[in-house]
Amino acid sequence: MSTWNIWSVPAGVLSLLIIAPVLAIFYSAILGDTSLWPHLLSTVLPRYIFNTIVLMLGVGVLSLLFGVSSAWVISRYNFPGRAIFEWALLLPAAVPAYIIAYTYTDLLEYAGPVQNFLREIFGWTSSKDYWFPNIRSMEGAILVMSSVLYPYIYLLTRASFITLPISFFQTSAIYGKQPFFSVALPLARPAIVAGLALVLMETISDFGTVDYFALETLTLGVFNVWLGMNSLSGAAQISSILFFIVVLLLSLEFIARRNQRFHERHSRQISPELEETTPIQKVTFLTICIVPLMLGFVIPVFVLLNFVFKGYAVFNLSEVFQITSASLIISLLAAFFIMLVSFFLIVVSTYKSNNFQKTFIFLASCGYAFPGTILAVGIVVFIGWLNDLIYFRMSYFAGGFIVLVFAYCIRFLAVGNGAMRSGISRINPNLIDASRTMGRSFFTTIKRIIIPLTYTNLLVGGILVFVDILKELPITLLLRPFNFETLATYVYQYASDEMLEESSFAALIIVIAGLGPVIYLSSTIKKLSFKK
Repeated sequence: MSTWNIWSVPAGVLSLLIIAPVLAIFYSAILGDTSLWPHLLSTVLPRYIFNTIVLMLGVGVLSLLFGVSSAWVISRYNFPGRAIFEWALLLPAAVPAYIIAYTYTDLLEYAGPVQNFLREIFGWTSSKDYWFPNIRSMEGAILVMSSVLYPYIYLLTRASFITLPISFFQTSAIYGKQPFFSVALPLARPAIVAGLALVLMETISDFGTVDYFALETLTLGVFNVWLGMNSLSGAAQISSILFFIVVLLLSLEFIARRNQRFHERHSRQISPELEETTPIQKVTFLTICIVPLMLGFVIPVFVLLNFVFKGYAVFNLSEVFQITSASLIISLLAAFFIMLVSFFLIVVSTYKSNNFQKTFIFLASCGYAFPGTILAVGIVVFIGWLNDLIYFRMSYFAGGFIVLVFAYCIRFLAVGNGAMRSGISRINPNLIDASRTMGRSFFTTIKRIIIPLTYTNLLVGGILVFVDILKELPITLLLRPFNFETLATYVYQYASDEMLEESSFAALIIVIAGLGPVIYLSSTIKKLSFKK
């Protein structure tokens, strides 16, 4: 495909529309005040970059360990509690990272219940008598962020594992190969990388956790420079570094796998039977599943429930119900629109685009690399450009639901694209060629072949986007209409004032609102993908 066509032209226009607010950030970074840049480069910027890289490596490795190991044992082995763990392991995805940071700090700090219990048991009188790990540290941030981000990898990887045909495992057994390393891991690589990319982008764009733990990362630097030094251009310049880091990561992976194929060459999709386990394997697999679930869901939810039952929470049932309804509606609407855009862009990029067009579409998913606050500023600047360009009053839309959904699309398009790209990569090109040979139009091919074969990926991406939007804070705070509250902004009003106890009920609502879709998704994946 060497020229623009009826499919690539609208995809290019849509990509340009999505990229435009990102370009506005670069415009502010390049043409704005650059006098602060030499000072940042000689003082804090190297520390920001180093801490960001360490945090990304730590969260990436631990999330891979949690996500891939649990996905494999759930998909391959039969052990006690497996039916519960296969959906329960998704529950941490419903817990915002900043909430888990607050709960673990309250639980493990010097005045918290854990250290108080230890002092009472052993008779210690002060911190000089014993050593206890500091939760508000780089290691603590890696632990708590990995505990809530690993479901990205687990979900996509499990969806890939359970669709692997039995013939591949039989072939590996004939040649005496280990099925995990010789079959499952290579074929699930697109899904694993898609999940890892989401984890890393979520890590470098997180503000609540690193701010509460006082970690000097690039994201925290953006806020310090913008709010502390009153330099929007300086903040945009630091955000540009974040952008290039993400583009570099995604580009390296794309280059590494561009000549590899992950689809099967036969139509038979019979998955292997679950293997029975020995007592030692049962204990091992239970540990693999229990540890991330406890860290990412059970412990923080227990802390929040404890606050509620002790009467610390402050809430108005009618108000919380209205806010919950508004959050669910806006999240569902935005998730549907984002997956529609993701499906269209990835299909066009795969089958109807040249290399230039593929790159253009690829860049449209990089808004996930920017902190929500800076991205919101870029959107406001872009809306201002539209005002000047078409001489039309956009003030209503700039503070309305249209721009809010548009902002969510830019922020979370990478989530949908990652899920869709993983599904598209496993479709055998022979199916598309056969459809064309039979004289079917490309639209018919999409309807009859591509949609059915990527339906699971659409569901996976849609649920991940829905839960992400439900937890999104900075963009919603800046671009929401007047008198419009979501659960995230409601919790933030209390949590920002160190009043976690008072906001614990609303925080639980965020978790509960995300549980239903996550559990439904798990059962849907099992029904659609695990076909005997």
